[in-house]
Amino acid sequence: MSELTTYERMKRVYEHRDPDRAPIIDDPWASTVERWHREGLPADVSFVDYFGLDKYASIGADNSPRYPEVVLEETEEYTVSTTRWGATQRVWKHVGGVPEWLDFTVKTPDDWLKAKARMEPTPDRIDWERLKANYPRWRQEGRWIQASFWFGFDVVHSRFVGTERLLVAMVEQPDWVSDMFNHWLDVDLALFDMVWKAGYHFDVIRWPDDMGYKAHQFFSPKIYRELVKPVHKRAADWAHARGAKVELHSCGNIMPFVPDLVDAGIDMLNPLEVKAGMDPAKLKAEFGDVLAFHGGLNAALYTEPDKLWEEMRHLIPILKRNGGYVISSDHSVPESVSLETFRQWVELAKGLGSY
Repeated sequence: MSELTTYERMKRVYEHRDPDRAPIIDDPWASTVERWHREGLPADVSFVDYFGLDKYASIGADNSPRYPEVVLEETEEYTVSTTRWGATQRVWKHVGGVPEWLDFTVKTPDDWLKAKARMEPTPDRIDWERLKANYPRWRQEGRWIQASFWFGFDVVHSRFVGTERLLVAMVEQPDWVSDMFNHWLDVDLALFDMVWKAGYHFDVIRWPDDMGYKAHQFFSPKIYRELVKPVHKRAADWAHARGAKVELHSCGNIMPFVPDLVDAGIDMLNPLEVKAGMDPAKLKAEFGDVLAFHGGLNAALYTEPDKLWEEMRHLIPILKRNGGYVISSDHSVPESVSLETFRQWVELAKGLGSY
């Protein structure tokens, strides 16, 4: 088979057919890329081009309440600022990972109603100039184009109201939680309807909704079915009606949720976090005919390359059978990974992922 574009590969992956090779992508931290620049990655070359990884493009839209973004404190190590979601965060400048969330504007249902009133799907929430300048090139290059949705449990608890507050509300104030989940999605759907109708079509919708941690889930399957699954299904139905695929990113151990994710219409699951208790081989055996997979290689082993190579040699041949697999770690690429180690990872992934 001749070499395919990323778009052609991904089409086959979702159709559970063999491409020329499994698509390969991973997500290094900013601090990892800083290290790679020190080790020889040219400043004017993206790591995707440098390593010959698959090419994706993302279309975003702002469904936030647009609270003022203000820098409150800045040092050589970090910046403390407010976000357009009304959170106060500390972001470390030269260390990878997620922000530290310090405070939130929305803490009660009344606070939510004030924020909700600020979340109107107006055209100025879409970067039309970016789309006009880049979309034709993305298609010409054969990129796989994803619409980046922003709704659900993960982003509401971590960036909007706080984890403990949301988990308690899911039991004691489910109507409030349901209204937040649905309105965030409503604004997303209205904005991406504008994008689609303007002729900027995308191949997949994708959103982050981390619902687990090591060995467990944040809530029960019952709570998932009552509060989260309905919005997942609405998003999936909307995408499928337009011929687009659906990818869910959910870190942690969410093994008990997988049958419901399939029922909700999820087409691809990422990242299959092995260190949290996900079992990629078992998932492939049980759901590989209806669900595609992206990830599943233990990122904790990047610091022990020989063990990582062994895992890749074991898992990739299993996961790539009959298509349905995108090669990636189960998280991201930490700053402990050298340019040379990642080069070896890519080389091995290309060899093992070939058909």
